[in-house]
Amino acid sequence: MEKAKLTKIANEIRKGIVTEVYEAKSGHPGGSLSAAELFAYLYFEEMNIDPKDPKNPDRDRFVLSKGHTAPGFYAALANRGYFPVEDLKTFRHIGSYLQGHPDMKHTPGVDMSSGSLGQGISAAVGMALSAKMSQKSYRVYTLLGDGEIQEGQVWEAAMFAGYRKLDNLVVIVDNNGLQIDGRIENVCSPYPIDEKWKAFHFHVINVADGNDLEQLDAAFSEVRQIKGKPTAIIMKTVKGKGVSFMENKAGWHGKAPNDEEYEQAMAELEKAGEGE
Repeated sequence: MEKAKLTKIANEIRKGIVTEVYEAKSGHPGGSLSAAELFAYLYFEEMNIDPKDPKNPDRDRFVLSKGHTAPGFYAALANRGYFPVEDLKTFRHIGSYLQGHPDMKHTPGVDMSSGSLGQGISAAVGMALSAKMSQKSYRVYTLLGDGEIQEGQVWEAAMFAGYRKLDNLVVIVDNNGLQIDGRIENVCSPYPIDEKWKAFHFHVINVADGNDLEQLDAAFSEVRQIKGKPTAIIMKTVKGKGVSFMENKAGWHGKAPNDEEYEQAMAELEKAGEGE
C-alpha cells in the first residue's frame, strides 16, 4: 500500500482513539497514539489476515501485550473491517464488546485476551511454538510497552523464544519513554533495551522513528530475511503523537479529554488529514 494511504489510515486510527477515550470518559490515549503507525502498518500492509474469516487457522496472529492501549488496537480493527467504526463510541460502556482491555471471546479480530502486563508476550511465544510444532507458516506479532518490559515474565518468555529459535515471532517494543509514573529511566530503567534482547538471542532492529512509515517498512522487510532466531523491533516513538497537548506528557498515559480538549484534538487530526 502507498505511504500516503497508510498515513491517512494512521490518522483515522488516531481519530478513533480520541473518540473512544472521550466517549468512555476513561482509557489510555498516550500509548495508543504512539503506536498508530505500527497498527496501520501491521493491519493494512504486513499481516496475512482476512476480516471476513477472522478465525482462519492459517492467519497471522497479533497479541497486544500492552493491553491497556486497546483504543489503538480497536481503531485499527474497525478501519480494517472487523466491525463498524461507529461502534468505537461504545468503548468501555456497559454491555459493549469493546471493553477496556482486549477480549478474544467477544471482539472480532482479537487473537488473545490481554491486559495483565508482561503476560501477552508469553501467549505470543506459545502461538509461535504451536505454529512450528504444527508445521504452519503463520507469523506471530506482539506489541509491548517499554514500561511493560520491566516485568520479569517478559524475559522468561524471551529466553524461551530465543532458545527455541522461533523465527516466526516478531516482538515490537513501543519505546515512547513514558509510563504511568513518569519517564521509564526514572522508574526502573530498562536501558539498553536492544542489548537485552540480543542477550536472549533475538535479532534486533532499532527503528529511530517508529512514527515514520518508511522506517517501519524497512524494519519489517528486514524481518522477512531473518532465519533461526526471533526478531525484536525497538521503535522510538512519541507518546500522545498527533495531538499537540498530549505529546510527551506522562499525564496522558491514562486520562480522557474533556469537551474542549476533545474538540481541539479532533480539529488537529482533521487538519493533519487534509494535509496528507
